[in-house]
Amino acid sequence: MGVKIHPLTDVQTGDIGEGTRIWQYAVVLPGAKIGRNCNICAHCFIENDVVIGDNVTVKPFVAICDGVTLEDGVFIGPQVSFTNDRHPKSGNRGFKLERTCVRRGATVGAGSMVMAGLTIGEGAMVAAGSVVTRDVPPGVTVFGCPAKPRQMA
Repeated sequence: MGVKIHPLTDVQTGDIGEGTRIWQYAVVLPGAKIGRNCNICAHCFIENDVVIGDNVTVKPFVAICDGVTLEDGVFIGPQVSFTNDRHPKSGNRGFKLERTCVRRGATVGAGSMVMAGLTIGEGAMVAAGSVVTRDVPPGVTVFGCPAKPRQMA
């Protein structure tokens, strides 16, 4: 089956699992690890210190910064952004990387923002357009700004 990398990508890592597809205009830096049977869509940016498990879908225009782990079976909707610094500044010498983990089978909906240092629990759902400022418990659906658990209509 092999790995399918579109010729219009910039993939600098060799740590990519069998059956994974990476589409046009994606940039994957050399330290990134991507599992088997993943689908990394067009226009994604994946930094060095990123771990992506097996069977993960990352839709277009997603930015995954250093310190992010996406476990097996995670779905990341289009235009999701992850952060890794609660106090960002240009040239910040005091930068402290804050790790984020999206646990097995969780979903982060389109246009959501996931702040630094959080865990989105196994099977959790972040609804589209949410701003996640706190950990999300396993199996819980959150939405809004800030994202909070709520009953779906």
